[in-house]
Amino acid sequence: MAFSLDQRFWLSSLLLLLLVAIFVSSLSDTVFNSQPHAARSILEAKKSCPVNLEFLNYTVITSKCKGPQYPPKECCAAFKEIACPYVNLLNDATNDCALIMFSYINLYGNYPPGLFSSECREGKQGLVCSALPPSASPHDGTGKINHQKGV
Repeated sequence: MAFSLDQRFWLSSLLLLLLVAIFVSSLSDTVFNSQPHAARSILEAKKSCPVNLEFLNYTVITSKCKGPQYPPKECCAAFKEIACPYVNLLNDATNDCALIMFSYINLYGNYPPGLFSSECREGKQGLVCSALPPSASPHDGTGKINHQKGV
């Protein structure tokens, strides 16, 4: 059974959305409920990401994190390189930045579900970003990508 290019695109898009939905649903509630009163209903909409993540250089990840082995050292370093500048946005449960970034990472890299959240851990809170993004204050407690967070 051969699929046309258009059919393959739609099947790939559908599969990507399914994988992203599975990944996001597998994240711990603590990632999204960093504040005591941050609980949300399933139907509550998130704000749009204030940064356009579509045009990031995702080859940072796809050139270093390759299957079938997906070496954790290279994959996690590449993930941090692209994610750490946006740590505050990715950890903000009120927007869809993390979902968008993971959608593009998986679109361009075709990674297995949960690869980064299962392989990239540096502590209880997720990955540690050594340098805070320009918008972060050293007093606001940011500097971690909380998976369980990739994030």
